[in-house]
Amino acid sequence: MAYQRQLGYQYETSPRKLEPEYIPVENPYKKKKTSTGKKVNDVKKPKLKMKPKAKAVIYIFIGFAILFAISYRNSLITESFNEKEELKKNLSAIQKENEQLKINIEKDLNLNNIEQLAKETLGMQKLDNNQKVYVSLPTRDYVEPASEEVIIKEESSLWDKIINLLIK
Repeated sequence: MAYQRQLGYQYETSPRKLEPEYIPVENPYKKKKTSTGKKVNDVKKPKLKMKPKAKAVIYIFIGFAILFAISYRNSLITESFNEKEELKKNLSAIQKENEQLKINIEKDLNLNNIEQLAKETLGMQKLDNNQKVYVSLPTRDYVEPASEEVIIKEESSLWDKIINLLIK
């Protein structure tokens, strides 16, 4: 055929077809329109299939993530429980100290202890008979009744005021 081109003579009745230098490649994922106007996908997209090893790695990773979340939650619960127990211990220690202080206060409020403290620190002494002064009060009552009468007026309603004006 190369020889025939050089000569330029053609032995057949139909003219020779020229082949294009570039053949465009169609996109297999491009959707084509049908006569109804809807796009139809001539070539189906291949589904991406994961390898079994990749699935196993993903499942193992998810399993470890779930186990990590559970263990973290349990550690938070344990930490809060330990904090609660420590607070209970502190509360019981404070209550014991409070009871001990109450006992000490009751012991110090004894009349003999107060008297001894007054004599030693304040220099106080008991009263003698010559230091005592007796006062005699007459049996007459010194309360005098009020000479004026106090009249307390209550607020009356508007209708009561109108009736009082008509009556007077």
